[in-house]
Amino acid sequence: MRTLHRRPGSRRAVRLTGLAWAVALLAALVPMVGAGPVRADHRVDRDPSSRCALPNPDGWTSEGRATDYNQFQRPQGTLKAAMLFVDFPDEPAVESTDYYSRFLAPAHDLMTQFSAGAVNLSITPVKHWLRMPQDSASYAFQRGISWPQQALYVKQAGELAAPYVDLSKFDMIYIVPPKNATAITFSPAYVFDPKQPNLVVDGKEMKWGVTLGQDMYVWGPKVLIHETSHTFGLPDLYSFTDPDVHHWVGGFDVMGNINGDAPHHFGWEDWQIGWLADSQVACLDSPGSFSVRLKQVESLGGTKIAVVRTGDTTAYVAESRRPYGVDKGICKGGVVIYQVDSSTVSGSGPVRVQNSSPDAPLTKACGEAVDWGAYEPGQSFRDSSAGVTITVNASSSTGDVVTVTKS
Repeated sequence: MRTLHRRPGSRRAVRLTGLAWAVALLAALVPMVGAGPVRADHRVDRDPSSRCALPNPDGWTSEGRATDYNQFQRPQGTLKAAMLFVDFPDEPAVESTDYYSRFLAPAHDLMTQFSAGAVNLSITPVKHWLRMPQDSASYAFQRGISWPQQALYVKQAGELAAPYVDLSKFDMIYIVPPKNATAITFSPAYVFDPKQPNLVVDGKEMKWGVTLGQDMYVWGPKVLIHETSHTFGLPDLYSFTDPDVHHWVGGFDVMGNINGDAPHHFGWEDWQIGWLADSQVACLDSPGSFSVRLKQVESLGGTKIAVVRTGDTTAYVAESRRPYGVDKGICKGGVVIYQVDSSTVSGSGPVRVQNSSPDAPLTKACGEAVDWGAYEPGQSFRDSSAGVTITVNASSSTGDVVTVTKS
């Protein structure tokens, strides 16, 4: 959902058991299939990854790497979230708070999975219904709600929670209404405004949170991954205005369709927020060519993305996506190629997946053309105006070999 206002480390290593080492070794021995010999991991013509990093022109949520970690929270280590439960004079709660905390509890494990252990989302439910001073409809919780109106809601909930919890010990707050409060329709992230009065508890300003609404029953616990990612500085990848809201990225990336078939963050975003190291990025900013073995995005280690910079704020990115982890329902595995423009604002298509199979038949689960967009061995993507060619040479169950060229 859209936010209302306007690098740290690599994926963590894990200690493998003997069985895990055997499985990893077996995976490494699976032969690549496809279009003949390639120079996998040839590094001669690569540029430093920093030359493919894009700027953040407006300083707000974007696909640029220059995130302001005063306004946004750094997505590393343990993030402590207090979960507050609010009801209203016109809509008193019926179920216990346990019902709602159990419903959203999987967000902890999901965040661990999405971040490969970089973030431990520690959620503490404050098990009291806090009766808000206004009727639910009076908060105008519809699309287009103003920041001051949302901030008032956050402030009132935080002040009501003071007798039960010390919010100054937390990094962020989640505010959960009862399901009968239908006027609280959607779940925008809360990111503080340095020019506005914000909720202050024991001298600590509460900068970040999510005010949940009825759409959490559509999206489930992944809504907290999407909205919390806004507090990390990531934009929305669906369209705010087009009738087909998911036509740019389809089911790829939780910042687009939260319930998509392959909702893991794009590798570009993992790099942007520090979940990939610079060493896991193969960059081409100057004319040249290289071949590289890309390991599937969700797995640990290896090169994850190949980037070809095409302008001051633009690049093409190739990454390997497989039916693995949160991407287990992917419609078509292979190399996903997408264009990034960090000057394009949230909701206007800052990431656009290129489609290898525009004529593929759509299904209920895979209802966007780009859901079938992954490239397979022998296929190439070309943008002649940008002088970019990306060719898939070979593939296995754990990754792909691609050759990228810039003329």
